[in-house]
Amino acid sequence: TVSVSAGYGHTCAITEKSSTEEIGEPFCWGGNGNGQIGDGTNHDRSTPVQVNLPGGRIASSLSAGGQHTCAVLDDASLKCWGSNQNGQLGDGTTTSSNEMIAVTLPSGRTADSVSSGESHTCAVLDDGSAYCWGYNNYGQLGDGTITDSSTPVAVSLPTGRTVPALDTDSDGD
Repeated sequence: TVSVSAGYGHTCAITEKSSTEEIGEPFCWGGNGNGQIGDGTNHDRSTPVQVNLPGGRIASSLSAGGQHTCAVLDDASLKCWGSNQNGQLGDGTTTSSNEMIAVTLPSGRTADSVSSGESHTCAVLDDGSAYCWGYNNYGQLGDGTITDSSTPVAVSLPTGRTVPALDTDSDGD
């Protein structure tokens, strides 16, 4: 296993094949009522099942949130799946999905890393900027508001500052 991430009721890991040392095969297991496992179903899984990735892609990182999961793929695209009642999938809707959905990143930007909270998600982009989306009742999106957003909004960082990495708390909202 290369990395593991635990959500509220599900867990995901990026694995490697020891014989080929191929890294980037994501597997998830646990609760799947909102499709957060990413296998195209809503059936709970007591053993790991492979996430349905777009053809030829592998995952470079992933993060399990409350009832959703997000992954940065090897082409630096960002995909999310599962619960979306607060817009935490980042596609401009509040429609949940048991298949990967592309996050609507700012034009010309790609993702370096992702971190999923209970009902929100944040990502560091290739230029060091941070964007968040989803539930925002405590201001967790960092944009100076308490308004939910179903598309990524820029975190209001101090002038001249960038973010090398970030972490959200998947145990809280």
